[in-house]
Amino acid sequence: MIPAGLLILSRTDIARLMDYGDYVDAVEAAFRAAVEGRAVAPPASALHVPDGSFHAKGAALLGREAKVAIKINGNFPGNPAANGLPTVQGVIYLADGANGRPLAVMDSIEVTNNRTGAATTLAARHLARAGSRVATICGAGVQGRIQLAAIAAAAKLERVHVWDADAAQSIAFAEEMSGRLGLDIRATADLSPLRQSDIVVTCSSARRAFLTPDLVRPGTFIAAVGADNSDKSEIDPSLYAKSLAVVDSLEQCAEIGDLHHALKAGAVTPGHVHATLGEIIAGTRPGRTDEGAITLFDSTGMGLQDVAAAVAIYRRALAVGAGARLSLS
Repeated sequence: MIPAGLLILSRTDIARLMDYGDYVDAVEAAFRAAVEGRAVAPPASALHVPDGSFHAKGAALLGREAKVAIKINGNFPGNPAANGLPTVQGVIYLADGANGRPLAVMDSIEVTNNRTGAATTLAARHLARAGSRVATICGAGVQGRIQLAAIAAAAKLERVHVWDADAAQSIAFAEEMSGRLGLDIRATADLSPLRQSDIVVTCSSARRAFLTPDLVRPGTFIAAVGADNSDKSEIDPSLYAKSLAVVDSLEQCAEIGDLHHALKAGAVTPGHVHATLGEIIAGTRPGRTDEGAITLFDSTGMGLQDVAAAVAIYRRALAVGAGARLSLS
């Protein structure tokens, strides 16, 4: 029997309950469930304010133990410098999908970081070339760190370059992550290493596309992670048009992803998109079939990933008695 009251889980609680592989497993199962009709995942809703934005993402896992999660995140890029706060802050609300009973409220930062990386790991497994050894990370923030761990979980990396508009951030990233992952990680002042890279991850807050066709060689896998609202843009529309494009959500990417900008520029139509990541995971569409193709994963982050992670966290918390209880009566 589930204890009475709303379960409250902090970021520390969540970090103790889950490791990175747990997120990959949960997200993979959720993407497959969506393709098989066992999940519902509508596009995100956005609310913009002068210095940032809020996003609400909801999804449901259906079946015998149905669950619904709604995540509300605030995204304020100036927070670290101006307020000493994280860029992204928010909460996830988890409810019983059969009767609407509130079950838990949990911090969203740990979940958002790891479930976003999990999608990149899964995409890289299907879209990166088997011999990928050199990577470049564009964006040396928190998400850059989890994205490096994400591709390291999918490929045997030998060298990593990191670039950021703030050169000091790149240097700090290289020093920190070299020690943490035991990899050869080098800060770069420009984007020239992209031309020797097998994998490229863009996870910046750029509002003007910087990844252009001349920077990307044939056979490269690109994970485009930074565009999570309609104002952000990292992938030049002409590069999008040259790529075999895979999206997390076609509808959502057309609204807020790099696909949004490629459509607006007239570089592609929705039919250009090869598949959703869920379709590839479920085996209904192929992943990489051409060693020379540029493959692109347009990742906007789905409520589907959040509900999968939240359910896994909730079940583990119940099993070990983690968190605190809040009475709503």
